[in-house]
Amino acid sequence: MLYHLLPGLADDLGALRLFSFITFRTGGAILTALAICLLFGGRMIVWLKSVQGAGQPIREDGPESHIVTKAGTPTMGGVLILISVTCSTLLWSDLGNGFVWVVLLVTLSFGALGFVDDYLKVSRQTSNGLSTRTRILIEIVIALAAAFVIAILSGQGTGTSLALPFVKNVLIDLGWFFLVFAVFVIIGASNAVNLTDGLDGLAIGPIIICAMTFGVVAYLSGNALYSEYLQLPAVAGAGELSVFCGALVGAGLGFLWFNAPPAMVFMGDTGSLSTGAALGTISVVTKHELVLAIVGGLFVLETVSVIVQVVSFKLTGRRVFRMAPIHHHFEKKGWAEPTIVIRFWIIAIVLALIGLATLKLR
Repeated sequence: MLYHLLPGLADDLGALRLFSFITFRTGGAILTALAICLLFGGRMIVWLKSVQGAGQPIREDGPESHIVTKAGTPTMGGVLILISVTCSTLLWSDLGNGFVWVVLLVTLSFGALGFVDDYLKVSRQTSNGLSTRTRILIEIVIALAAAFVIAILSGQGTGTSLALPFVKNVLIDLGWFFLVFAVFVIIGASNAVNLTDGLDGLAIGPIIICAMTFGVVAYLSGNALYSEYLQLPAVAGAGELSVFCGALVGAGLGFLWFNAPPAMVFMGDTGSLSTGAALGTISVVTKHELVLAIVGGLFVLETVSVIVQVVSFKLTGRRVFRMAPIHHHFEKKGWAEPTIVIRFWIIAIVLALIGLATLKLR
């Protein structure tokens, strides 16, 4: 909004030209989203407690300590993230950019789906919400629509292509299979973040790290000069997603204020499904889907641990981990919750640095 209003007045006040720069507006988006979270987070938590009563249902098959330490903690804190991201994005981004609307609508759609899932869990006081089949079907419809629009907005040449990390000037045209691949990336990222959200602060830290990383990726991919120098796929208009990433970083930091151990609120599926889908969609737009698997490697690890556990138990009757996802395995081994969270954050930072290295090592 400010992008459309203020630069036109630059003849009267030259400083208003700053609002035409993506970097300045990204900084503004970070601070705005952070401020919204900090200003309204406390009130929202009080309201969530009043309407939810017993709070988020605790899994009976989960770590025994959670029944004591996490009972009564409200969920659906992802609503705070969604409000902050949406308001900040609408305020600071170029609203004429199609990619911004695609990512924002995907985020809100997955957030609404997660909200319904959370509502069913809280109202029924059970850890079971929407059926897996129903949830996946809705996710496929949303992701497929997004992939189709992204292919059109990206144009011929890059719209249906896949770029390979560490390799320059290589674009593999996937044709119609791009839609299937993009749906897999968006849904996979969404549910991987959802699986990771099991300890106080565990998911939101890597979300912030991934958002920061892809803010850089989006800016470079959308800049013709930088993308040519780094041999990256140039995607006109993708740079504006840096503003959205900035809003996600600010909202993540604000939410972490309340989600740090011991958490005052959980993001729930409302937050985890939406933020994961946002990251997946941004990676599809910027043609860095495989880099997301590196940067978000912690989410991949959590997902793989669940798959390995299920397959092993069905085939052999034995469990590879004491409990899956893998963060619960370390809980069962006696690691303190803050220890697991901080160590996993360190892993996420290292993976983000490796992901950024792919931008130059080509």
